[in-house]
Amino acid sequence: MTDWRSALRIHDPGLVSLRSAVRAAIVMPAVFAFADKVIGNPQLATFAAFGSFAMLVLVEFSGPIRSRLIAYVSLGCAGAVNITIGTFCSRSTWLATVAMAVIGFVILFSGIINGYFAAASTSALLTFILAAMVAAPDSALPSRLGGWALAAVVGTAAQLLIWPLRVQAPLRTDAARATTALAGLAATELEQDAPTIADRVREAGAALRDLRGRFLAAPHKPSGPTRRQAALGSLVDELDWIFSLLAPPAQPPALDVCPQENAAALSAIVDALRVTSVTLESGEGRPDIGRLQETRRDLAHALARRIVALPSVADEAALRSTFASAFRIRALSGGAEQAARYALAATGHALADADEQLPRRAVLHATERTTVEHTSPRDVWFRNSIRGAIGLAIAVYVAQRLGVQHGFWVVLGTLSVLRSNALGTGWSIVSALAGTAVGIVVGALLVIAIGSHENVLWVVLPFAVLVGSYAPRAISFAAGQAGFTVVLFVLFNIIQPVGWRVGLVRIEDVAIGFAISLVVGVLFWPRGAAALLRENLADAYARNADYVVAAERDLVAGGDGAAASAAAAAAAAHRLDDAYRQSLGERAARSDGSVNFAPLVAGAARLRRAAQSLSALAQLTDGHERLTACAANLDGEVHALRAWYVTLGDALVRGTSPPPPHARDAAGRSRLVDCVRAALASGDRAKMRPALDLIWASEHLDSLWQLEEHLSREAASVT
Repeated sequence: MTDWRSALRIHDPGLVSLRSAVRAAIVMPAVFAFADKVIGNPQLATFAAFGSFAMLVLVEFSGPIRSRLIAYVSLGCAGAVNITIGTFCSRSTWLATVAMAVIGFVILFSGIINGYFAAASTSALLTFILAAMVAAPDSALPSRLGGWALAAVVGTAAQLLIWPLRVQAPLRTDAARATTALAGLAATELEQDAPTIADRVREAGAALRDLRGRFLAAPHKPSGPTRRQAALGSLVDELDWIFSLLAPPAQPPALDVCPQENAAALSAIVDALRVTSVTLESGEGRPDIGRLQETRRDLAHALARRIVALPSVADEAALRSTFASAFRIRALSGGAEQAARYALAATGHALADADEQLPRRAVLHATERTTVEHTSPRDVWFRNSIRGAIGLAIAVYVAQRLGVQHGFWVVLGTLSVLRSNALGTGWSIVSALAGTAVGIVVGALLVIAIGSHENVLWVVLPFAVLVGSYAPRAISFAAGQAGFTVVLFVLFNIIQPVGWRVGLVRIEDVAIGFAISLVVGVLFWPRGAAALLRENLADAYARNADYVVAAERDLVAGGDGAAASAAAAAAAAHRLDDAYRQSLGERAARSDGSVNFAPLVAGAARLRRAAQSLSALAQLTDGHERLTACAANLDGEVHALRAWYVTLGDALVRGTSPPPPHARDAAGRSRLVDCVRAALASGDRAKMRPALDLIWASEHLDSLWQLEEHLSREAASVT
């Protein structure tokens, strides 16, 4: 068994694909037989057959049963609308072409909203394509809708009741494993178990790489208007941030004035991470966020008291080391708190207090914001939607003008192989043609052997559906094309016996579709995501650097000036994520992994995370006294940082040498430390929070400066 599975490269963990294929093999022929033999309406039978394929083979929603039910019902309603519009357009070439362009773009672009929309896109497109490409009078609409309704109802029931897909959360499981590893690494530091630190670092790093790999395997980042999706998508970046603070653990500070408070905060971090892992794994457990906040406050108060008590001649380097140590523990505590909040939100728990990072926005508002973010020529999802809509519209026009038999196969052929760049499309065409050719040979041999025995064709149909459903999921795209072609041979010879000639029609139609797809891929953004990735990296660095500057201004002068910068940075981050995911797929198709942009993408995320932390500090300081004179010493450093990160982005786009790390404003930092010490020494409690916030802000800027050398090396490797 192992030998033939290995030879076919079958990959089906838990036999999920096999169960899905068996379900389709049982239900689809049964629905088709009922429509064809019992009802006896050809239009209804055709739409019932292809509707069953759309509901059972082309899509399978995961998640809680309620969410899945809503998704299937929504797909059923969308399909009914598409069939209605497609039927009205089926007798006019220009009307069908324009409608295909509009509907194609809307369906493809709507995938940015959430994963259900993206997963349902092919099924939704199939309903319009079938209705528009098979000309029929308006009187045929009730039969068509009846066939689709039969397929939708039975298909939904089958998906939910026959071997239902278990609520799978592989990303949550991997996140739980990574969180456990981070807790172990933090515990090793707490216990000062130096011999095991290296092993724990490797273990945590491996767990995070697995998590990141699964995270990037999805077509796009889990996001959208729902709280759970947004939280789960943000959790991965938060765990990376925590790891960057833990690994490798910092050397003991030269002067540690708060050892007990640091240890108490680190103990709370370890416990919170462990409970967060349980929450992610099972949905149970509530991390003690209050304890994290309390230990952070205790650390801040202790630091303020003891810095004042230090002699004025205390070594400045030792003092800075103390700041860095307390900052790292504080940042870890904040990261652990945010990870806990994300885990609670991702598992459907209500938070006891207001969550600034995960506000409950209205769905329509969140959808509108997401749409605006992605409506840009620099957005890879927007470009792909435009390209796909144009390709499908051209296919509809060509098929109708040429009057080819079964013209919808021209359009489906275009859809099946259109990829993000010309090279990817070319490889898809080769695979699709090879698979189709194999399917034609096998199907023709079956039809010739069976002859005119319709009963035998009915017996063969479930087995053909089984193979056609299983092959694309468990074997390959080409195998799926072969299996699907065999299904068509059998299906069309039941509807209208024409023997092996249906294969020639199929190869002729899909070849036209493949050619259209290749031409569109060459003419519209042929380089795919590769060209956009550098531009999106540069844009992300620039927008995040602007966010850092705006957050620092809010911290110094008050107000909410960083809101617009935060929105621009979020939009740039989403565009970068989409471009990076697609570029990974393109490189995989070319077997070219020589250029590694992962560290640079992670660097952009680190820059944005620092800006978010600065913004949070500004919000905490709001309403307190502001040490404007002290804060002015941050201005030179923050503007130097912005200039460096913007220059780095320009170097990535131009392919020039990246800049070396900028020269620190050491004098400004010394003045800041002296000013803060004087403010704390005054004994004015109102000055304690703003004084410490300036120290934390300075440490955030310092961490960004330390990141420059690493990013400069990584940028040099890709220029």
